Amino acid sequence: MNEDFLLSTPTARKLYHEFAEHMPIIDYHCHIDPAEIANDRQYDNITQVWLAGDHYKWRQMRSLGVPERLITGDGSDYEKFIAFANALPYCIGNPVYHWTHLELKRYFDCDIPLSGDSADEIWELCNEKLQNGLTVRKIIALSNVTGLATTDDPIDTLAYHAALENDPTFHVTVKPAWRPDRLLNIAAEGFCAYIEKLGQITNMDTLRSAVLERMDYFDKMGCSASDHGIQAIACIPATEAELNATLAKAMAGERIAQEETLSYQYAMLRFMAGEYARRGWVMEVHYGTLRNVNSMRFEAVGPDTGYDAIAADVSVSGLPKLLDELYRTDSLPKTILFSLNPSDNAMLNTLAGCFQREGTRGLVQQGTAWWFNDTKSGMIEQMTSMANLAPLSNFIGMVTDSRSFLSYTRHEYFRRILCDLLGSWVENGEYPADDKLLKEIVQNICYNNTKLFFGY
Repeated sequence: MNEDFLLSTPTARKLYHEFAEHMPIIDYHCHIDPAEIANDRQYDNITQVWLAGDHYKWRQMRSLGVPERLITGDGSDYEKFIAFANALPYCIGNPVYHWTHLELKRYFDCDIPLSGDSADEIWELCNEKLQNGLTVRKIIALSNVTGLATTDDPIDTLAYHAALENDPTFHVTVKPAWRPDRLLNIAAEGFCAYIEKLGQITNMDTLRSAVLERMDYFDKMGCSASDHGIQAIACIPATEAELNATLAKAMAGERIAQEETLSYQYAMLRFMAGEYARRGWVMEVHYGTLRNVNSMRFEAVGPDTGYDAIAADVSVSGLPKLLDELYRTDSLPKTILFSLNPSDNAMLNTLAGCFQREGTRGLVQQGTAWWFNDTKSGMIEQMTSMANLAPLSNFIGMVTDSRSFLSYTRHEYFRRILCDLLGSWVENGEYPADDKLLKEIVQNICYNNTKLFFGY
């Protein structure tokens, strides 16, 4: 993995090294804890920053038979690191192998391939740097990050965002992002208690007025994006009286039928999307996930631990209707559509092309290859589909979607793959070797489009 890693042609190398490599990063969707930025956390060892919460690595380790105590269990940090080091050499072709070594190089100046044989040397090298100034803020600075958005529940206080905004020593924009999944999941256990808590922190006359109050607060705190983890979207019309009756049933602890759930979710999504447009927020929609499919392991270790999968068939039949209703009322916000199922690439790109607006580049567009798809082949497939069906130059590029501060090298990984793909088209005579145009396209996809789209 030298400086020309993944850059297979002279044009690819030129595009990356001259145009992409030094562009800043805006990470517009991630799951990092803003408290760790505000407190400038210093990690005791590499396991804490590298393996904690990283279900990508955990899945590979489990598939190689590593005991769970060395993954999410009570094994020591050193034992967990050694277990990962022993497993990694068998992950040939997996992005985890590439990410691992990019992270070692960029943050620890380490060119040694990680294995059981090199584990102790790398453990000492990384820990020394972490204990001598490589804090969270230093990692962000080394990554050339100028802006990022966390993922925040509507009832979050956003206290750490406020602290960062008022910190004169920190110059990276850290925005909250509105993630109202618990607000929408009316049939979920705990919904009633959640709504009651929402009522306690707002001047709540109705659910909608409480939501508006919290949106106003998020807006005041710099929010410019919402994010939705959707299990299904179905347009099932319901009157205001019917929606109120469904909400009353939920608050009384009664069972909510599937049709009632979908009607409520569609109405709330439609209402919130209009408010996003009014505030200039971007709406992100993520769908296509089978959650917690191994019930026994979910009960043992909880959510977000590596037991999710790609859904073969998720109904989002209401998505075109939702976009159409919003468009007809001039209340369609900028929208990014993510499906975990790569077979949806063409569908999403053609759907996005139906809802564009004069004066706005890419009002609705497909998001980057996500989660199980942010592999080399997955990113090439997604970008090729987008180029086939929409202007790729509108693309807002990569996100980490990560809980680790070392994951910013995923932007480098993406940029190398992007430049190699574009370079291959140029070398094949499919696009002219026009440096001015290519520079504009590359830098827009890497950074400028995101900055404009989200208002950083």
